[in-house]
Amino acid sequence: MLYKLLYGMHELWSPLNVFRYITFRTALAILTAAALTLIFIPVLIRYMKGRKIAEQIRELGPECHMTKAGTPTMGGVVINLSIVAAIFLWGDLGNHYIQAMLVAIIGFGGIGFIDDYLKVSKKNSNGLSARHKFGLQILLALAMGIVIYIEPNDPYSSILSVPFFKKWMIDMGVFYIPFSVIVIVGSSNAVNLTDGIDGLAIGLVGIATLANGALVYIAGHKGLADYLQVLNLAQAGELTVFCGAIFGAALGFLWFNAYPAEIFMGDVGSLGLGGALGTLAVISKQEIVLAVVGGIFVVEALSVMLQVASFKLTGKRIFKMAPIHHHFELKGWPEPRIIVRFWIVGILLALLSLATLKVR
Repeated sequence: MLYKLLYGMHELWSPLNVFRYITFRTALAILTAAALTLIFIPVLIRYMKGRKIAEQIRELGPECHMTKAGTPTMGGVVINLSIVAAIFLWGDLGNHYIQAMLVAIIGFGGIGFIDDYLKVSKKNSNGLSARHKFGLQILLALAMGIVIYIEPNDPYSSILSVPFFKKWMIDMGVFYIPFSVIVIVGSSNAVNLTDGIDGLAIGLVGIATLANGALVYIAGHKGLADYLQVLNLAQAGELTVFCGAIFGAALGFLWFNAYPAEIFMGDVGSLGLGGALGTLAVISKQEIVLAVVGGIFVVEALSVMLQVASFKLTGKRIFKMAPIHHHFELKGWPEPRIIVRFWIVGILLALLSLATLKVR
């Protein structure tokens, strides 16, 4: 909490008063996370190459992806640590929302780390079984859902806010706990499924985080929240700093993950970032808006579910391959075209999510 130390001396030197502003600390979090990622990702790449630790390309994937074999993985370790470091420097660690976000990114990132480690340390290993991976995610999300639900200082702990309508809120009571589990686990796995081609997932995470950062800043600002008819969550504004850290780390990692990727984030990155986005939506009561701003993630996850259901029920596939980005690859779209077009859709969806503020 470097900011606490610096701000604590503002009476001795008045310019240090700037550290009390969330926007200033958000900018510092972006720069810090980006710088740490840019510095340490090359170190990780050299380490991975030196030890010949690389991504295992599934034979079930597109044939063109076989050329990616040998690319270092687990870049998410640096992403997550850069985010945590930025928050320790510029975030308020006494804020219970910040604490929940740290648990999310470390917890879900930890599950992904175990999965990645098993894959790279044991030849022909598929990592954690789906049952174990999914079970650990549910247990972590359940614990977080319960903590959020019983938070004594949050009058909206069981409320589902419906966008496009003024003060249309649904009190779900105790059923909000399983709902929050679905949101958090669903978000974590949706980002994981999207991380199939170079730069796609991390770019979309950055876009979604920018939109969510604006939403939590407004929710934490009483004047703006009242004006725009959104729930005012007194301490939620601090989450803007966390969003800044995620965005900065995403920018730094994209430098090396852009096509053709020098490193992949692995499950440690995709599960951690996805879990953080889901937790952010639950805390800020923007669960439905998350489905809008993260529309590409939703479509990617739905494409897998529809493909599996269709094949089991009819023996036929809806898509050439799922997730849907592989479908477009097999249709002949170059990988960079898919990435940029999905990013464009992601930007439009982010703008649509922000438009819900004025439509209320």
